[in-house]
Amino acid sequence: MDPIHIVGGGLAGCEAAWQVARQGLRAVLYEMRPARNTPAHQTDRLAELVCSNSLKSELENSAPWLLKEELRRLDSLLMRAAAAARVPGGHALTVDREVFAREVSGAIAAEPLIELRREEVTAVPDGIAVIATGPLTSDALAAAIGSLTGSDRLYFYDSISPIVEADSVDLAVAFRASRYGKSLDGTGDYLNCPFDKPQYDAFYDALMAAQPVSSHIAEDDTRYFEACLPIEELARRGRDTLRFGPMKPVGLADPRTGRRPWAVVQLRQENLRAESYNLVGFQNHMRFGEQARVLRMIPGLEQAEFLRYGQIHRNTYINAPALLTPTLQLRARPEVLFAGQISGVEGYVESIATGLLAGRFAADLAEGLAPQAPPRATALGSLCHYVSGADAKGYQPANITFDLLPQLDDDTRHRLRRDRKARHAEVCRRALDALETYRC
Repeated sequence: MDPIHIVGGGLAGCEAAWQVARQGLRAVLYEMRPARNTPAHQTDRLAELVCSNSLKSELENSAPWLLKEELRRLDSLLMRAAAAARVPGGHALTVDREVFAREVSGAIAAEPLIELRREEVTAVPDGIAVIATGPLTSDALAAAIGSLTGSDRLYFYDSISPIVEADSVDLAVAFRASRYGKSLDGTGDYLNCPFDKPQYDAFYDALMAAQPVSSHIAEDDTRYFEACLPIEELARRGRDTLRFGPMKPVGLADPRTGRRPWAVVQLRQENLRAESYNLVGFQNHMRFGEQARVLRMIPGLEQAEFLRYGQIHRNTYINAPALLTPTLQLRARPEVLFAGQISGVEGYVESIATGLLAGRFAADLAEGLAPQAPPRATALGSLCHYVSGADAKGYQPANITFDLLPQLDDDTRHRLRRDRKARHAEVCRRALDALETYRC
């Protein structure tokens, strides 16, 4: 039997290859790094996280928790790697990037049914193939995908948050706390840099005057994913927009004053040794020199040493509702499947989820079986339903949220109408019950 070809060694591609191997089939996993690098990656390791180090909420009965729980129950390799690489992050599943990538790379290398090829793929492979090249698909392959699908390529521009050395944060100013005192271990999992009003106004003015990195495209053509807007784009919506977004001070009190700050920047731990922190929600596209100048106006970061500046990069994805079936197969060529951000999902765990499903669907095809999408009641099934069934006009990638899942029946909704937490718990219970009956 011919091997299944999987293009892209990111989150989705690695999970897809692992799932193929779990079915006893051979997979060839292609990763173009280090022969050809991308604007965002810094290493040649598989499953490198290039934006945040957070896999979102681990609060039981939240939508992100549900998706991760479904993946765990389906034996996701990357969920196991995340558990091994976990670092404190409040209620979020936050990982050490290096440990995470090392865990995944080691597992792939040790699996005899997976052949890793370090080469750029410039055309869609013949036979059964999973395209999981992520938001930084090479121009040559993107052109081949465009030719195959008969549709124009779609782009939007995304940004990466800066990272600072932990030792360069002034702990006489920054204080450790989680909002409303919530954390996994009872201590504050974030460092918080508090602003008073004059400090915030000065920072805002400097941010608005900062020089951006040229995107080499007309400004009118620049499209950002709404859930990951650069801070400059948010700030242009009004002087107080940041204070109600990534710089919101709710649930926090500055121990120096005992009062809530006017605004706050939160720093999240980057690795197990707590040597570095990223600026939560502070993706931006300022020039590096401008970032150093403006971001050092944040109280507590006056002497900050930046391990990584924010960057702007291209994100490529297909118009999935016009092209894919609920089993992530290309309608025009069903032996080709798409997974990860290029398929029209947004987020690390969502990419892992579609990779897991695409790998299993591909294995079914190789064995002559008809792939079956997960039940609509599950988070996995709802993601498949969205990417294949959303309105193709103006389509934009989506994270997992409860509004993607089916509503509860009328009686249950009425009974729980005043208890939002109970409704969410019921949606999760229904999803996990449905998953128990599901077999790919």
